Amino acid sequence: MSGDLKYPDGIVGKILFDPIKEGADRLCVLTAEATPSMASWLLKSYEELGISDVAVELIICSTLNKGMDKELHESFKELHGTRYSDKWGNFSCGYLIHPPALESDNYYIWLNRDKPVRAYTLSGSFTQQYFLHDNKENVNETNAALAYTIYMDAEKRTMYCTHAEVDEYVVFCSSEDNVREQMAADTENCVHLSLLARGGETGTRSGLNWGQRNKRNRNEAYIPLPSHIAKSGFFPLDKQHFLVVTDDHHTLQLRVEQQNDKAITTPDSNALLGEYFRNRLGLSNGAYVRKDDLLAYGRTDVTFYKIDEEQYYMDFSVEEK
Repeated sequence: MSGDLKYPDGIVGKILFDPIKEGADRLCVLTAEATPSMASWLLKSYEELGISDVAVELIICSTLNKGMDKELHESFKELHGTRYSDKWGNFSCGYLIHPPALESDNYYIWLNRDKPVRAYTLSGSFTQQYFLHDNKENVNETNAALAYTIYMDAEKRTMYCTHAEVDEYVVFCSSEDNVREQMAADTENCVHLSLLARGGETGTRSGLNWGQRNKRNRNEAYIPLPSHIAKSGFFPLDKQHFLVVTDDHHTLQLRVEQQNDKAITTPDSNALLGEYFRNRLGLSNGAYVRKDDLLAYGRTDVTFYKIDEEQYYMDFSVEEK
């Protein structure tokens, strides 16, 4: 890990990055609420900063009384211990399933070789909305050993999100069944993004064909984002992640990237987005996507509906013939 890395400023830097410079190598988060977009953002930020020796362990407490959104659960499962483990370390996510519930504060505890060295209590949960959007809360440092004792006590009453029997202990709810009808009526809270280039064809080495170059994964792709939409505030910028639930019941972590915020990509691997669209179009992995492929499928654009600041619904459906 480089010694002159530029870490984020403010509360996110002090709590989630600065302890690493002091040798901390494991972050334990005990929080009422959390979003997979925040976890994905943090893991990707560590990767892009060259941090490869830090583990993150997350315990979500609201599952005890409120259950868990099914789409968020599926996204946490994708992140848990596998998606990033070969790049930088390990991420785990557990749900509190036995009382008592977390009383008030959320705990962020750092360890160095299993010894608690730093701990912070905050009113805010583990979400991008809290950490990255105008948070003015003062950081409260607390006794690290005591905070870790509280964390370990909660850990005994949790179950990993990937456990085979987790649905017997946590109530999973889904709004997806009704979201399409509700979103379809909300014409002011959606954008339509063309998958074609300016000339009316698919890009030869851009858009869905971004990877059609030498020594690149030919599945690599992005969704073109016009400048006026990027500047409108509809999508989060500054490399923030957002969860997308698709009309065919998949979840994707996306973010806006490239110069002038011109592209929507899958930050873990740009190939994931290309694989998704090629599968929807009935094409083989790595295939060149032509305008005729989109026309044969039934549409040349994709629609995004904004659910909240960290979650969207993506519609690429067509009417059945």
